[in-house]
Amino acid sequence: MQNIQSNIDNLKAEISAELKRIGRENEEITLVAVSKTHPVDAIDEALKHGIKHIGENKVQEAMRKVPMISQALEGFHFIGRLQTNKINQLLTLKPFLIHSIDSFYLAEKLHRALGRTNRTQDILIQVNTTGETQKNGVDFENAEKLIKRIAGFSCLRVRGLMTIGMMDPDPEVSRKYFKQLKSIYDKVRADDTQGFDYLSMGMSHDWKIALEEGSNMLRIGSAIFGARDYQEER
Repeated sequence: MQNIQSNIDNLKAEISAELKRIGRENEEITLVAVSKTHPVDAIDEALKHGIKHIGENKVQEAMRKVPMISQALEGFHFIGRLQTNKINQLLTLKPFLIHSIDSFYLAEKLHRALGRTNRTQDILIQVNTTGETQKNGVDFENAEKLIKRIAGFSCLRVRGLMTIGMMDPDPEVSRKYFKQLKSIYDKVRADDTQGFDYLSMGMSHDWKIALEEGSNMLRIGSAIFGARDYQEER
């Protein structure tokens, strides 16, 4: 197992230094440790050493791991593609935030499932800023329209936006996409009165660019847990 404690300490120090460099040292950044393919022991180790939020990409994997976590955490985040037939399973885990709502159809299904138990759920709208067909997300041009439609569901609280940058060795290529998402975020937030306050963008390879462009929620996996072991994935 990687030295998770030193990875976390180093990452937090880098984040603090980067925020100070760009004049954001007083802002709160939510750090979501993405534990995809990593064992529960690794998650517990991260939670022992300052991580408060963990994220999983697949419902089945989360169902297996989240109930086994022994350390206290502030929130479990679901950050991957959500299939409608997995909604009820996911809701049993009481996610702090679902990052990947990208269509009115999916939002409606989630709203109805929540309504059956008189619950509400905080969500982010995933925007496909890069236009890559292999990625989920509403396209940039229709994002605001979708946000307004989903905001009408009484069981859902739209708390912000999420995007995935370009998977390129040069993180700089993602800057323009992060700028695009920040522009929508600022516009919607200016008219919002219900807590539209999360901008989830930036992963292990591009989080510095994301912070420069206004992100306040980072989804970090390998920089905390080390390389993923896909043989462990089910």
